Amino acid sequence: MAPKPSDRVPFNILIIGQAGRLQYEALLFLASLRAATPAFDGRVIIAEPQPGALWSSDPRMTPTLKEALTELGGEVVPFDSHHFGESYPYGNKIEGLAALPPGEPFVFFDTDTLVTGDLMTLAPDFDRPSASMKREGTWPVEELYWPGYTAIWKSLYDRFGLDFESSLDLSQPDEYWQRYLYFNAGWFFGADPAEFGERFLSYALSVRDDPTPEMVIQPLDPWLDQIVLPLVIHSFGGGRPGPDLDGLDGDLTCHYRLLPLFYARESDLAVDTMESVAAPNKVKKHLKNYEPFKKLVIQAKGRKLRAMFDRADLPVKEKQLRNRIKSAGFWMR
Repeated sequence: MAPKPSDRVPFNILIIGQAGRLQYEALLFLASLRAATPAFDGRVIIAEPQPGALWSSDPRMTPTLKEALTELGGEVVPFDSHHFGESYPYGNKIEGLAALPPGEPFVFFDTDTLVTGDLMTLAPDFDRPSASMKREGTWPVEELYWPGYTAIWKSLYDRFGLDFESSLDLSQPDEYWQRYLYFNAGWFFGADPAEFGERFLSYALSVRDDPTPEMVIQPLDPWLDQIVLPLVIHSFGGGRPGPDLDGLDGDLTCHYRLLPLFYARESDLAVDTMESVAAPNKVKKHLKNYEPFKKLVIQAKGRKLRAMFDRADLPVKEKQLRNRIKSAGFWMR
């Protein structure tokens, strides 16, 4: 059900634009947004990391891609990498929040996202931030001598003075990963990007530079952003998304990640949207410069890959899905 005009708060969108794959994904995101939500009334900011000591090569997008993004109504805003950069590019979503206007509600989307429905029907409660539940139990990693889920997560909540017990889903059994607040950082939102970003950065640096004793054998790369995000959201009074947000990772958006996975498992709506917004020459001429988009989308080889799989009977683990795609010769990224 669409929100009442009085219920809806305008918001800005943040995505990250960077040289390589992300700039082409950004183009598809903007094209899909304009197709599915032509009346979107917020700013769409593409945060672009700038060259500096933390990058061995120039991370900026090509001028022609930036021009195409601008033509679609995007605003390319530079930001400097002070803490992460090339060593942890997922940190862009943390430092890139500084590119947004402070005090204005925001929704962050990973660049590998398609808009498949009207985002004007979305009315989050920005005073109760949340994030994507499209995730697997990737962290903490079960180790031979690890202290367990509860000990690790509680040590982090204690580190930042947060109430651990109120974060738990008590419908899930003890020491089962879904009992603990854990998100995919593919989308998240908040009321103030400056305040949210400052806390996100502070928590991330604390965990990276001084892990709690309970987590010293745990890997932080690539999970750091997803370790810290639940803590940040909980600290602002947020938590798991309610049914009003079902459209995200549902009828409104599709976080597809990598194209071979997209064609194997995502909905007909998402695939049709991808191919529709990629078809106009103003988009297609850029996608031809990136091999996975050229072969799988433009040359329609993704449809052959898709025919290999029954969406109602996919492998349980993503690793199994990847292996089947690789064995058929369709894996590319």
